[in-house]
Amino acid sequence: MRKYIVLLFMTLAPIVVPAQETKNHNLEVAKNLDIFNQLYKNLDLMYVDTLDANRVIGTGIRAMLKSLDPYTEYFSEQKDLKTFISGKYAGIGALIRYHLVKKTVVVDEPYAGTPAQEAGLKKGDEILSIDDSVMTGKDTKYVSEHLRGDAGTTFLLKIRRPSTGKEMKMKITRRQIQYTPTIPYYGMREGGTGYISLSQFTEGCAQEVRRAFLDLRNQGMKSLVLDLRGNGGGSEAEAVNLVNMFVPRGQTVVSNKGKLRQLSHEYKTSMEPLDTVIPMVVLVNGESASASEITCGALQDMHRAKIIGTRTYGKGLVQVPIDLPYNTNLKITTSRYYLPSGRSIQGTGVEPDIVVKQDTLPNIAYYLSGSGLDSTEVMFDYVVDYITRHPTIASPSEFRITDADFKDFKERVMKSGFTYDPVSKKQLDELVKTAKFEGYYDDARDAFELLESKLKHNLGRDMDLHATILRQLLETDIIAAYYYTPGVVELGLRYDKQFQEALRVLGEATKQ
Repeated sequence: MRKYIVLLFMTLAPIVVPAQETKNHNLEVAKNLDIFNQLYKNLDLMYVDTLDANRVIGTGIRAMLKSLDPYTEYFSEQKDLKTFISGKYAGIGALIRYHLVKKTVVVDEPYAGTPAQEAGLKKGDEILSIDDSVMTGKDTKYVSEHLRGDAGTTFLLKIRRPSTGKEMKMKITRRQIQYTPTIPYYGMREGGTGYISLSQFTEGCAQEVRRAFLDLRNQGMKSLVLDLRGNGGGSEAEAVNLVNMFVPRGQTVVSNKGKLRQLSHEYKTSMEPLDTVIPMVVLVNGESASASEITCGALQDMHRAKIIGTRTYGKGLVQVPIDLPYNTNLKITTSRYYLPSGRSIQGTGVEPDIVVKQDTLPNIAYYLSGSGLDSTEVMFDYVVDYITRHPTIASPSEFRITDADFKDFKERVMKSGFTYDPVSKKQLDELVKTAKFEGYYDDARDAFELLESKLKHNLGRDMDLHATILRQLLETDIIAAYYYTPGVVELGLRYDKQFQEALRVLGEATKQ
């Protein structure tokens, strides 16, 4: 281990620091590596059980990196790093989940244009076996590991379709799958506004945005919304290329500053832009990170776009991959990046020009959607039955859950025995405990009992109170089964407060 670390240090350019400081640092490095080496040798020789070197040393490596920053990571296999960087894996292309009632893993959503969709898998299909391995009763991690494999390999999948109760077998060949499409959806919206959703900054994504932009412009686009919400970043170069579409050549987009001279770099736009005047809004939230923050931050600094949403994640550190022996890798933080104005957003994020917070999910919706640890799958099962009864539905822009549909859903929930924990009742119980501890409860007993009666669990009332969000969740799940991710994004814009604010801002800009 010491040899490989020494070799790594030898490949790096020298840093100008005082000789005594360098000497002391190198002595400390050599001393601690020697201690680690001797420590493990003694453990391996004398510990009561046989050590798994990969697990024990791997744990030590990850603990060491954890003390640095959240982004410096060790990958024990090269394919793990490739998956992380590319956002791709070899499998069938389906979202799966554990069904709490059936106690087995089911298909939640096949992705469009994947082996899962082409084989005819549907939402709700119960995964019974993969080749000769039984999958019933296994968790999602176990099933997912068996569904994945090398691209081009074929396996036999056995499922049970809940609408018919029939067991079916299908032969599926694994392919390279992207976790989510780079551009889940783009299209024209009201008022001549074009909309492009970018999910990640993978290689070539700026070129995809370019094609989408040109298509929208040919359709008569007068303004643009670029949606980077939930985009965790990726390639810094792609962020620079994307910004270059909207600002002149020769503009500094981002600067990297690290310990080594060759790791410090200033990235400028190098091509002629597509459009430097079209009114633009960039949507961001707390999950917009890294390359997303470079993009929105640079466009904000250059006064090229309005930023709407909530403060971004705040990742202002740059990582590069380094190959290590035995097909392992290190993704290491080498520098900080700075936006055109000179600001660093590490730990602070980009503050939008206009802050618009999305509505939070009410507790009942959280549990009904399957996110809570509840004993019922009533919403999931309702959607599966709905899909069975409706071979086709309206387009995402037109589809609506009818009053009769929602009434049917509500009745099913009421009959299912569904329960959930209202947060207000939990907090009241804690307040009662505190009041009793401090001796105030007896004097305020009547007030506490009155408040408890007002907060009493009433499922029907709660469903009516939150009917709008429950309808939205149902519509989203149903649309996903027919129109996949693009349909879900398009449907979501109907309810999107941040997008509606973007339309308002751009509407005013195009009038000027």
